[in-house]
Amino acid sequence: MSAPATVAAGPVPHPHGGPVPGRCLVVGVVSVTPDSFSDVGKSFHPEQAVERGMELMRLGADIIDVGGQSTRPGAAPVPLAEERRRMLPVVTALAGAGAFVSIATVRARAAEAAIEAGAGMVTDMSGGLADPAMLPLLAGYKVPYVVMHWWGHNIAAVPRVADRTVVAEVMAGLTRRIAAATAAGIALERLIVDPGLGFARTDEHNWQLLADLGAFHQLGRPVLVGPARPEGPAGKRDGVSAAVAVLAAAAGAWGVRAHDAGTALDAVRVVAAVRDRSVPSAPAVVPVAIGWVAGKSPVHIE
Repeated sequence: MSAPATVAAGPVPHPHGGPVPGRCLVVGVVSVTPDSFSDVGKSFHPEQAVERGMELMRLGADIIDVGGQSTRPGAAPVPLAEERRRMLPVVTALAGAGAFVSIATVRARAAEAAIEAGAGMVTDMSGGLADPAMLPLLAGYKVPYVVMHWWGHNIAAVPRVADRTVVAEVMAGLTRRIAAATAAGIALERLIVDPGLGFARTDEHNWQLLADLGAFHQLGRPVLVGPARPEGPAGKRDGVSAAVAVLAAAAGAWGVRAHDAGTALDAVRVVAAVRDRSVPSAPAVVPVAIGWVAGKSPVHIE
């Protein structure tokens, strides 16, 4: 398949037609898997997943992130054909309905199929390490690319990293992935970094990364905080997710990935309202604009 034409960058509107929000963006999650911590299989069938995505749009999510492969610790990878079967109808329908869609995958062929179906962004939980074809592919498509720090699929892959040095270790890993992506031909301005909260991390690693989120601005790229959702009762999970959204927004994150988009949106709006009334020493948010032309424009990051 040939790559779609790149839309010219410039002052562009928010994907839903309004101005770019002066706040942390909310990325609503649609997990088209039978074992998601979030949906517990509720969005497994394409029709249900599309309705879930539409609900997230109504709640105010800025971007809809669709995934057909479970990120649950220890989950076995599904065949490529099954991943595509799960996510492609959902991407097509949501993009056609006006959503700005991101595809969450570690496979280049799945990413390519999703982009052709209307996705405007790729979130790679491995930062390009799981599939060597991913970086060259995205160099050709020129869509925004979320590079997540990755130690492996499960907690057994975590190296012996002291809690006090985990931030430096993750930053070093992301620095290497940024270098690999740009060497492959992906423009630096297309990259967004994600420290990988909850993905093959110990609890203490997660707390330390969350406490030092502001340090990741040193990488010079927008920061997406996409924590894996914890297990437990829905109310407790949503409370934890809301707290993470507040901390991420307060640290100047570009975006936060959330299963409960409405709660996350309330949280980041509160932070934005307080920040706008606070002293100038508040953390600076990396400036970002989101493009939206004919349903397939890439996110443009300045």
